[in-house]
Amino acid sequence: MEFKVLAIGDVVGNPGMERVRRKLRQLKRKTEADFVIVNGENASVVGITPDQAEDILDAGADVITLGNHSFGKREIVDYLEDTSRVLRPANLAPQAPGRGWDVYETKAGDVAVVDLIGRCNMDYTPDNPFLMAEKLLGQVTAKFILVEIHAEATSEKLAMGYLLDGRVSAVWGTHTHVPTADCQVLPQGTGFVTDLGMTGPMQSVLGIRPELSIAKFRGELTSRYEPADGPVQLCGAVFTVDTRTR
Repeated sequence: MEFKVLAIGDVVGNPGMERVRRKLRQLKRKTEADFVIVNGENASVVGITPDQAEDILDAGADVITLGNHSFGKREIVDYLEDTSRVLRPANLAPQAPGRGWDVYETKAGDVAVVDLIGRCNMDYTPDNPFLMAEKLLGQVTAKFILVEIHAEATSEKLAMGYLLDGRVSAVWGTHTHVPTADCQVLPQGTGFVTDLGMTGPMQSVLGIRPELSIAKFRGELTSRYEPADGPVQLCGAVFTVDTRTR
Protein backbone atom coordinates (compact mmCIF):
# COMPACT_ATOMS: atom_id res chain seq x y z
CA MET A 1 0.00 0.00 0.00
CA GLU A 2 1.20 3.51 -0.81
CA PHE A 3 0.85 6.68 1.24
CA LYS A 4 1.25 9.90 -0.77
CA VAL A 5 2.42 13.17 0.73
CA LEU A 6 2.04 16.46 -1.15
CA ALA A 7 4.44 19.15 0.09
CA ILE A 8 3.92 22.73 -1.17
CA GLY A 9 6.62 25.41 -1.17
CA ASP A 10 6.46 28.84 0.47
CA VAL A 11 3.16 30.64 -0.24
CA VAL A 12 3.94 34.29 -1.02
CA GLY A 13 1.45 37.12 -0.54
CA ASN A 14 -2.07 37.41 -1.88
CA PRO A 15 -1.16 35.90 -5.28
CA GLY A 16 0.14 32.76 -3.62
CA MET A 17 -2.82 32.59 -1.26
CA GLU A 18 -5.27 32.89 -4.14
CA ARG A 19 -3.51 30.10 -6.02
CA VAL A 20 -3.75 27.84 -2.97
CA ARG A 21 -7.43 28.65 -2.47
CA ARG A 22 -8.25 27.87 -6.10
CA LYS A 23 -5.92 24.98 -6.90
CA LEU A 24 -4.81 23.04 -3.83
CA ARG A 25 -7.83 20.78 -3.45
CA GLN A 26 -7.81 20.08 -7.19
CA LEU A 27 -4.10 19.25 -7.05
CA LYS A 28 -4.67 17.03 -4.04
CA ARG A 29 -7.19 15.00 -6.03
CA LYS A 30 -5.01 14.91 -9.14
CA THR A 31 -1.97 13.60 -7.25
CA GLU A 32 -4.13 11.34 -5.07
CA ALA A 33 -2.35 12.78 -2.05
CA ASP A 34 -3.31 11.39 1.34
CA PHE A 35 -1.62 14.13 3.35
CA VAL A 36 -0.79 17.75 2.45
CA ILE A 37 1.77 20.05 4.06
CA VAL A 38 2.07 23.71 3.02
CA ASN A 39 4.73 26.21 4.05
CA GLY A 40 2.78 29.39 4.81
CA GLU A 41 5.27 31.69 6.47
CA ASN A 42 5.20 34.24 3.62
CA ALA A 43 1.42 34.36 3.21
CA SER A 44 1.56 37.99 4.36
CA VAL A 45 4.95 38.37 2.61
CA VAL A 46 6.50 38.49 6.09
CA GLY A 47 4.49 36.21 8.35
CA ILE A 48 1.01 34.71 8.32
CA THR A 49 -2.27 35.70 9.97
CA PRO A 50 -4.77 33.34 11.62
CA ASP A 51 -7.27 34.00 8.82
CA GLN A 52 -4.68 33.06 6.20
CA ALA A 53 -3.82 29.89 8.09
CA GLU A 54 -7.50 28.96 8.22
CA ASP A 55 -7.81 29.60 4.47
CA ILE A 56 -4.87 27.29 3.71
CA LEU A 57 -6.31 24.57 5.93
CA ASP A 58 -9.77 25.01 4.39
CA ALA A 59 -8.20 24.71 0.93
CA GLY A 60 -7.00 21.19 1.74
CA ALA A 61 -3.81 21.41 3.80
CA ASP A 62 -3.46 19.08 6.75
CA VAL A 63 -0.50 20.91 8.28
CA ILE A 64 1.11 24.34 7.78
CA THR A 65 4.82 24.83 8.42
CA LEU A 66 6.57 28.11 9.17
CA GLY A 67 10.15 29.39 9.22
CA ASN A 68 12.17 32.52 9.96
CA HIS A 69 9.06 34.71 9.60
CA SER A 70 6.97 32.59 11.98
CA PHE A 71 6.10 35.59 14.17
CA GLY A 72 6.09 38.28 11.47
CA LYS A 73 2.42 38.87 12.23
CA ARG A 74 2.03 39.02 15.99
CA GLU A 75 -1.64 38.07 15.86
CA ILE A 76 -0.51 34.53 15.01
CA VAL A 77 0.99 34.02 18.48
CA ASP A 78 -2.20 33.05 20.33
CA TYR A 79 -3.36 31.02 17.35
CA LEU A 80 -0.18 28.95 17.43
CA GLU A 81 -0.84 28.13 21.07
CA ASP A 82 -4.33 26.89 20.25
CA THR A 83 -3.67 24.72 17.18
CA SER A 84 -1.59 21.64 16.42
CA ARG A 85 -1.95 22.08 12.67
CA VAL A 86 0.44 25.03 12.30
CA LEU A 87 4.07 24.34 13.23
CA ARG A 88 6.92 26.74 13.85
CA PRO A 89 10.52 25.45 13.80
CA ALA A 90 11.19 23.00 16.62
CA ASN A 91 14.67 24.36 17.30
CA LEU A 92 13.52 27.87 18.19
CA ALA A 93 13.81 28.84 21.84
CA PRO A 94 11.67 26.55 24.03
CA GLN A 95 9.66 29.53 25.29
CA ALA A 96 8.61 30.43 21.73
CA PRO A 97 4.86 30.18 21.12
CA GLY A 98 3.46 27.07 19.47
CA ARG A 99 5.04 23.72 18.75
CA GLY A 100 7.66 22.45 16.33
CA TRP A 101 6.34 18.96 15.70
CA ASP A 102 3.26 16.86 16.20
CA VAL A 103 1.70 13.54 15.26
CA TYR A 104 -1.39 13.22 13.07
CA GLU A 105 -3.71 10.30 12.45
CA THR A 106 -4.10 9.11 8.85
CA LYS A 107 -5.52 6.04 7.16
CA ALA A 108 -1.98 4.67 6.84
CA GLY A 109 -1.13 5.19 10.51
CA ASP A 110 0.34 7.94 12.64
CA VAL A 111 2.40 10.54 10.78
CA ALA A 112 4.82 12.87 12.58
CA VAL A 113 5.71 16.21 10.99
CA VAL A 114 8.85 17.97 12.21
CA ASP A 115 9.67 21.58 11.29
CA LEU A 116 13.31 22.70 11.62
CA ILE A 117 15.14 25.90 10.73
CA GLY A 118 18.73 26.11 9.51
CA ARG A 119 21.43 28.45 10.76
CA CYS A 120 23.98 28.69 7.94
CA ASN A 121 23.83 32.23 6.46
CA MET A 122 20.77 32.89 8.63
CA ASP A 123 20.14 33.57 12.32
CA TYR A 124 22.35 31.54 14.63
CA THR A 125 20.14 31.99 17.70
CA PRO A 126 18.03 28.82 17.16
CA ASP A 127 19.37 25.57 18.59
CA ASN A 128 21.48 23.39 16.32
CA PRO A 129 18.97 21.73 13.97
CA PHE A 130 21.07 18.56 13.65
CA LEU A 131 21.20 18.03 17.39
CA MET A 132 17.50 18.82 17.63
CA ALA A 133 16.71 16.28 14.91
CA GLU A 134 18.63 13.61 16.81
CA LYS A 135 16.82 14.51 20.02
CA LEU A 136 13.38 14.38 18.42
CA LEU A 137 14.04 11.02 16.79
CA GLY A 138 14.39 9.65 20.30
CA GLN A 139 10.93 10.96 21.18
CA VAL A 140 8.84 10.38 18.04
CA THR A 141 7.26 6.94 17.77
CA ALA A 142 5.02 7.53 14.73
CA LYS A 143 5.19 5.02 11.88
CA PHE A 144 6.02 7.76 9.37
CA ILE A 145 8.15 10.86 9.98
CA LEU A 146 8.26 13.84 7.62
CA VAL A 147 10.86 16.56 8.13
CA GLU A 148 11.05 20.05 6.66
CA ILE A 149 14.19 22.15 7.05
CA HIS A 150 13.72 25.85 6.34
CA ALA A 151 17.23 26.93 5.42
CA GLU A 152 19.35 29.10 3.12
CA ALA A 153 22.29 26.83 2.39
CA THR A 154 21.79 23.85 0.10
CA SER A 155 24.66 22.13 1.91
CA GLU A 156 22.84 22.35 5.25
CA LYS A 157 19.67 20.90 3.78
CA LEU A 158 21.54 18.10 2.01
CA ALA A 159 23.43 17.27 5.18
CA MET A 160 20.14 17.01 7.07
CA GLY A 161 18.82 14.64 4.42
CA TYR A 162 21.80 12.33 4.79
CA LEU A 163 21.69 12.53 8.60
CA LEU A 164 18.10 11.31 8.54
CA ASP A 165 18.39 8.90 5.61
CA GLY A 166 16.77 5.59 6.51
CA ARG A 167 15.41 7.03 9.75
CA VAL A 168 12.51 9.10 8.39
CA SER A 169 10.20 8.83 5.38
CA ALA A 170 11.04 12.14 3.68
CA VAL A 171 13.06 15.32 4.10
CA TRP A 172 12.62 18.50 2.08
CA GLY A 173 13.87 22.06 2.18
CA THR A 174 12.09 25.40 1.94
CA HIS A 175 13.02 29.11 2.23
CA THR A 176 14.99 29.91 -0.94
CA HIS A 177 11.82 30.00 -3.11
CA VAL A 178 13.66 28.38 -6.03
CA PRO A 179 12.91 24.70 -6.75
CA THR A 180 15.91 22.39 -7.04
CA ALA A 181 16.24 19.64 -9.63
CA ASP A 182 17.43 16.94 -7.26
CA CYS A 183 14.33 14.96 -6.30
CA GLN A 184 15.74 11.61 -5.21
CA VAL A 185 15.55 8.62 -2.94
CA LEU A 186 18.63 8.64 -0.73
CA PRO A 187 20.68 5.42 -0.35
CA GLN A 188 18.83 4.21 2.76
CA GLY A 189 15.37 4.93 1.34
CA THR A 190 14.42 8.44 2.46
CA GLY A 191 12.80 10.73 -0.11
CA PHE A 192 14.57 14.07 -0.50
CA VAL A 193 14.56 17.37 -2.38
CA THR A 194 16.73 20.33 -1.41
CA ASP A 195 14.04 22.97 -1.98
CA LEU A 196 10.39 22.81 -2.97
CA GLY A 197 10.32 26.29 -4.52
CA MET A 198 7.53 28.78 -3.91
CA THR A 199 3.87 29.38 -4.59
CA GLY A 200 3.69 32.94 -5.86
CA PRO A 201 4.34 35.30 -8.80
CA MET A 202 6.62 33.84 -11.46
CA GLN A 203 7.96 37.11 -12.84
CA SER A 204 9.46 38.23 -9.57
CA VAL A 205 12.43 38.03 -7.24
CA LEU A 206 11.31 35.39 -4.72
CA GLY A 207 7.73 36.55 -5.21
CA ILE A 208 8.49 40.26 -4.80
CA ARG A 209 8.35 43.00 -7.43
CA PRO A 210 11.80 42.91 -9.10
CA GLU A 211 12.36 46.67 -8.90
CA LEU A 212 12.10 46.54 -5.10
CA SER A 213 14.78 43.87 -4.82
CA ILE A 214 16.98 45.64 -7.38
CA ALA A 215 16.75 48.87 -5.36
CA LYS A 216 17.77 47.02 -2.21
CA PHE A 217 20.79 45.45 -3.89
CA ARG A 218 21.77 48.88 -5.30
CA GLY A 219 21.84 50.21 -1.73
CA GLU A 220 18.88 52.54 -2.18
CA LEU A 221 16.18 53.29 0.34
CA THR A 222 13.34 50.94 -0.48
CA SER A 223 9.65 50.84 0.16
CA ARG A 224 7.89 47.92 1.81
CA TYR A 225 8.13 44.70 -0.16
CA GLU A 226 5.07 43.96 -2.30
CA PRO A 227 4.21 40.83 -4.30
CA ALA A 228 4.75 41.07 -8.05
CA ASP A 229 1.97 41.03 -10.61
CA GLY A 230 1.54 38.55 -13.44
CA PRO A 231 1.34 34.75 -13.72
CA VAL A 232 1.45 32.70 -10.53
CA GLN A 233 3.10 29.32 -10.02
CA LEU A 234 2.51 26.60 -7.44
CA CYS A 235 5.60 24.55 -6.62
CA GLY A 236 5.98 21.42 -4.55
CA ALA A 237 6.69 17.71 -4.61
CA VAL A 238 4.87 14.43 -4.07
CA PHE A 239 6.50 11.76 -1.91
CA THR A 240 5.20 8.21 -2.25
CA VAL A 241 5.84 6.15 0.86
CA ASP A 242 5.65 2.36 0.92
CA THR A 243 3.53 1.66 3.99
CA ARG A 244 5.28 -1.67 4.48
CA THR A 245 8.39 0.28 5.42
CA ARG A 246 9.12 3.47 7.30
